[in-house]
Amino acid sequence: MKGGQVAVCDGKVIAALPLPIAGLVSDQPLEQVIEKISALNAAAESMGCKLEAPFMALSFLSLSPIPALKLTDQGLVDAVNMKLTSVIVDNSG
Repeated sequence: MKGGQVAVCDGKVIAALPLPIAGLVSDQPLEQVIEKISALNAAAESMGCKLEAPFMALSFLSLSPIPALKLTDQGLVDAVNMKLTSVIVDNSG
């Protein structure tokens, strides 16, 4: 799809939202995007997901500045100070 969100069950795609612009943005009309997001959420619910908007939650996981600390493929990012930080907490005082 060149980026997007997909729900798969037993190896079959049951809902998809292509996001071909940088893997983040759709080139489809808003009404179609809304329908596809609804289908994705319904597919996730049908597979037992209890989150109201699971794909929105997953989208926020990949955004480094949200929240103040974010675990990324580069390590733990301190988004307030815009730098990598340690995952080890020193409580020795």
